[in-house]
Amino acid sequence: MLLLDIGNSRCKWALLENGVWVRQGVLENGELARLPVLLGEMPKPVRTLVSNVAGEAIAAELRECLTDLQCEPTFIHAEVERCGVRNGYRSPQQLGSDRWAALIAARNHVSGPCLVVNCGTATTIDALSATGDFLGGLILPGLSLMLSSLSGNTAQLADCEGVLVDFPQDTADAMLSGALQATQGALLHQFVLLEQTEGSASCLVSGGAASKVMSGLSVACEYYENMVLHGMQILGESEA
Repeated sequence: MLLLDIGNSRCKWALLENGVWVRQGVLENGELARLPVLLGEMPKPVRTLVSNVAGEAIAAELRECLTDLQCEPTFIHAEVERCGVRNGYRSPQQLGSDRWAALIAARNHVSGPCLVVNCGTATTIDALSATGDFLGGLILPGLSLMLSSLSGNTAQLADCEGVLVDFPQDTADAMLSGALQATQGALLHQFVLLEQTEGSASCLVSGGAASKVMSGLSVACEYYENMVLHGMQILGESEA
């Protein structure tokens, strides 16, 4: 089984054989044409599952790329209920496939209520109850998006990387610290709300900016690498 997690800027992929991850990697979305070359060295997948939040143009490009493999991709979508998770969105299909897969991975990984955080181009902070109900969540700009927005739209702000400090004394540090503390503040706020509603909760964090977001955080969090791909694996195996 081939799993593809296509985000707004990158595609994470994993090839599984009998439930075991045998190969994995990351491609920029602009490099999807390389995928058949990479996969040509490996066993041909029987099934291909895709989570795609990058739009229909990317979906069409992916279908074209996989034509030679003769394996039509199956695009996953959020459902009302699957794998122990019940979707509380007013319109369940509007929930992003990546968030849906991450919730399923979290439900499988921990018992009890859980905050499910994915730190990519966007940061998503989703709440899962002890009984597997998706209570709702936040979407905010990811760290890189916050910083690039400041650099690109505000005169005289730094276009270099700062460090997290309590009281920044230069512009680069002020920008990074502001973006990080805004993200951490949203995470902490949702965590407190979840614990007020559900009792003692866990927090799982994934994505490229996870280590920065977790740095110095007062809530104990667990890093869960490739959480979306793991959720997709659970979905795929539940349909086997």
